[in-house]
Formats: sequence, C-alpha cells, structure tokens
Amino acid sequence: MDRLRAFEVFAAVVGQGSFTRAADKLDTSPANVTRYVNELEGALGARLLNRTSRRLSLTETGRMLHERALAILEDVAEAEAIASTAAMQPRGRLRVNAPLSFGILHLAPLWPRFCARYPDIELDVSLVDRVVDLVEEGYDLAIRISRGGSPALVSRKLATARHLICASPDYLARHGAPTRPEDLKEHACIAYVYSDSVDDWRLLDNAGKEHSVAVRQIMRTNNGDTARAAALAGLGIVRQPTFLIGQDLRRKRLVPLLTGYHMAETDVLAVYPSRRHLSAKVRVMIDFLAEAFRGTPPWE
Repeated sequence: MDRLRAFEVFAAVVGQGSFTRAADKLDTSPANVTRYVNELEGALGARLLNRTSRRLSLTETGRMLHERALAILEDVAEAEAIASTAAMQPRGRLRVNAPLSFGILHLAPLWPRFCARYPDIELDVSLVDRVVDLVEEGYDLAIRISRGGSPALVSRKLATARHLICASPDYLARHGAPTRPEDLKEHACIAYVYSDSVDDWRLLDNAGKEHSVAVRQIMRTNNGDTARAAALAGLGIVRQPTFLIGQDLRRKRLVPLLTGYHMAETDVLAVYPSRRHLSAKVRVMIDFLAEAFRGTPPWE
C-alpha cells in the first residue's frame, strides 16, 4: 500500500464527507477510494470511519489520524514546493571539486565574480588531485583534466589542455637536450603519478606514429606544482600541462623539448552525476565556467 496516497485519500473522504465526492476530487473511482480506506484501516488495525447510509463520521482514532495526516500532507506539499523552487532558482550550497594547481591558478580568480553574480549560492570548493567519487563524497560538480571523462558521469568540455616536455636552461646546459624520444632514457625525469602513463611517456610524431619511452625517474610526485618546482630548480626533465607552465615557457624559465613531437591533448571537463533533474545551481556553474573558458584558453 502507498501509505502517503492512503493518507491523501482518507483526508479527501473526511473533507468531502463522501467516498463518491472524494473519488471525484481525486479523479479516481469510488471503489479505489474504498480500497485505500479499507487497506489503511487494516494496516492500522483500527476503524477510522463510522459509515451509515446517510453520513460518515470519524472515530476517535480516525480523528487523531486525520489531524496528523493533514499535517503530513502539508509538510510534503511544502517540501515539494521548496524542492521545485530550488530546481528553478540557483541557491543553496554548491560543492565543487577540482585539481589543486588548476584550481588555484585558473578557478580561484573566477570565484569572486561567480559569487557576485549568484549571491544565494554558498560555494564550497575542495582542491585535490585524486579522482573523487562525486556521489559517494557528496560533490555536485567536479573539474577534471582528462581524455573523454568517465562513462558513469555526464561531462561538458570547457577547454583543451596541451602537455609539453621541458626542462630548465640550467639542466640543459649541464646535460644537453634530447633530440629523439629514445634519448629520454638517458636523462633524469620527474614523473607526475596521476598522469595516464607515469612510467612510459608517449609522444606522437608528425606522421601520427606513437613513440613510448620508459623514462628514468629521478623523482615522482602527486602534485604538479612540486614537479614544476623541481624542473625549475634544474633537477630534471618534466612533462607538464601548459595551464601550469605557460608563464615559465613565455619567460624562458623552462624550454620546450622534442618540438617535432607532441602528446595527445586532454580536455578540461565539468563532470556531474546526471543531466536528469539538474539543479539550477549546478547548471549556472557549468554555464559560467563554459563562458569563462570560451575561445583560446587563458594559459595559451
């Protein structure tokens, strides 16, 4: 038995004073109304209505249940109204997850503008490089640097991220520059553990042929800023996205290597659990970020 529906039917019978009029109000049959009331009485083990050929009256149990049923139905209607309003109006707490370096460099400058535009949204931003479980950990939205996203999530592409192999002028002055992918085996390399291929760096030549190299790692880290700092200090060769090292390249603090080769591009994605019943707060965030990164990404 649908208990909430039974309460609704029972309240309609009491309010209308008739099974037939209650059926008309609920757009159902008198037999269906009778069935719900009988099942409710059976489930509770108590008579709720005294029935005669001319009128209905509530029993003492029926009177108490009627008061509570009306209160419950009002609470449900209020909850539905709140949920419906929340779905249409961007408000409430919005939990966003993003990679640490990208979040600091390219998202943090956007948050004041977003909060000014949507003052009824309470922004809760968590920066962590590991891939979080949105549903299990309670996030509304995540920003990911990925190829193709996740089949379990809905995604919208915001921008493209290129990756380059580079080193500091100091390192190159001491060790020389690799001219072929295979030369990387002879160099000290700094690896980022959350990349698609930590141990094997894969490059494509102009003909589209892939070259996979098992690099010699002098350092591994789970943080892109740490890898960048090590490369700037001359520790070794690093593979990093342009959104992190763009300024270093422009100021020649890092020098791009193997420029006749390239790596597969990755996407900057907004990912969320489902496009069904998408709340207004998530929708406006996705649209806001898409607008902010439209065209050539700022790091390029």
